[in-house]
Amino acid sequence: MAAMLSNLRNTMIVSFIIAIVIIAGYFMHHGGADAIFWQAVFRWLHVLFGIMWIGLLYYFNFVQTRKMPEIPAELKPAISKYIAPEALFWFRWAALFTVIMGLILAWNRGYIVSALLLGNGLSEPQFAFIGLGMWLGLIMAFNVWFLIWPAQKISLGLVEADAAAKAAAATRGMIFSRINTFLSVPMLVCMTFNQTIFG
Repeated sequence: MAAMLSNLRNTMIVSFIIAIVIIAGYFMHHGGADAIFWQAVFRWLHVLFGIMWIGLLYYFNFVQTRKMPEIPAELKPAISKYIAPEALFWFRWAALFTVIMGLILAWNRGYIVSALLLGNGLSEPQFAFIGLGMWLGLIMAFNVWFLIWPAQKISLGLVEADAAAKAAAATRGMIFSRINTFLSVPMLVCMTFNQTIFG
């Protein structure tokens, strides 16, 4: 057991094997791979990727950004050269796959157009609320890929830039990351309440 847990890849392989066995159990007891079964699969993947995305967003905002000023200068390269680039890799891909799985789920459930149109002019509240959550998630994913990541590439030195450009990029990346933190709370209200209130 220790050998498996000491290696992240092996830990995740075994975790996914167990998840697949459980999914197979649901498949057998549900009676097949109909639309409801696939909704369950896509919801699971949407939540799985979403936890990674928002978890890393909160790590950046609640831990790394807040504590960086306290880290001695000689230790900061450990964060900027090793930890931050790795975390940003998982952060941006988790954002993309969260959105993809959410859009597939909305399509599979038949409300993607109504939701993206915010309940057809707010006439259908269940689609207006989930649509608001979807739009907040889409804005956040856009920020990740087109504002935060380009800024972080400069601030971390992955792209050639002078000290002033790096400082400006770090500030820009932090502001858009903070915007995503701000948007995440109402977005999560839309996502969690909608399933409970409207089903």
